[in-house]
Amino acid sequence: MPKEIIQFDQAMFESKLDRMVREKVEQTIDLMLDAEADEIANAARYERSGDRKAFRAGHYDRHLTAKAGGLSLRIPKLKGEVFRSQVIERYRRREESVEEALMEMYMAGVSTRRVDDISQLLWGERMPPQTLSDKLKKVYEDIDEWRGRPLEGEYPYVFVDGVWHKRSWGGHVENVSVLVAIGINADGHREVIAVDEGMREDSASWEQFFRGMIERGLSGVRLVVGDRCAGLVATVNSMPPKAKYQRCMAHFMRNVLSKTPPSHREWASAALKAVFAQESREAALAKAETVAAKMETRRLKAAANCLREGIGETTTYLLSEFPVNHRTKLRTNDMIERLNREIRRRTRVVGGFPDGNSALMLVCARIRYVTANSWSDRRYMDMSRLDDNLQSAA
Repeated sequence: MPKEIIQFDQAMFESKLDRMVREKVEQTIDLMLDAEADEIANAARYERSGDRKAFRAGHYDRHLTAKAGGLSLRIPKLKGEVFRSQVIERYRRREESVEEALMEMYMAGVSTRRVDDISQLLWGERMPPQTLSDKLKKVYEDIDEWRGRPLEGEYPYVFVDGVWHKRSWGGHVENVSVLVAIGINADGHREVIAVDEGMREDSASWEQFFRGMIERGLSGVRLVVGDRCAGLVATVNSMPPKAKYQRCMAHFMRNVLSKTPPSHREWASAALKAVFAQESREAALAKAETVAAKMETRRLKAAANCLREGIGETTTYLLSEFPVNHRTKLRTNDMIERLNREIRRRTRVVGGFPDGNSALMLVCARIRYVTANSWSDRRYMDMSRLDDNLQSAA
């Protein structure tokens, strides 16, 4: 065994390697800028030519943040012509990929303060929150265009829900909601078709929300799935033609069980599951009446009344016009609830929003970030039997 062991200083090696890469990038860009200056001047440096259009006037230093780190570049100056570079945009302080990386971090859930710290750590330059906000304005313009896009084709199933957040209003903070709608198109793919501020999820908010979608081309809606909301039910019954309302089964079961004492909840939970395990709506309604009667014998009158009141709108998915293979996905609002969890994970970092537009933009940005790849690549439902079931029901 040798007496001396060679030790490798990883930190020193990485530091020297980073410096070598940075210096090489600086040299390469400087050469490209000089070549551009020669092309604009129509002559090389110190070349005597009658076709010369401009003269060299030295260089000035400019700092640029790139993936390789902070670069110190030498920008050529010209007399007789303005030096416009195709390599580096005028007044740009950061490489575009760096700015995109910082915005991606923000969309993924990193706070503006942490983005500033990470920028300092990776590239040696801070990204103040105001600067990041200015950069995000371009993203927000794209979001506004996305929110107002025409809705082409039919969306047989629409899932709707609201995401609550805190915002400033009239000098105080209050809870308001952002309404989200997910449509299943004729090919069976999911798509977020609408996002808008809904204030308190009342009838006026839902009516305005659906009117906006209809004006953009929403058509072919056969079932709207959502939580129990009087404003939503009234809107579905009046605005989308021939659309039916399906109340989320999971939320309905929680409502019934919340009116059941702990000593009876295990039995009540099993009885409710038996109701929704029926193969037809008629059988489910009959089973629900039987369970409600047993609840009354156990002195669970409040739970029985809740069951009778909501079982009709909670078993819409069992109608014959909807295929059997769609039922497990139509009876709950789980899909949009999972999306809402992703939204809350991002908005929780912010806490309270200064205005409604900032909250709306961040929610939309988060939705697009989450649904960018997986939703477009995978079909959510097989819609081939939907038309056959509709004809049979007619």
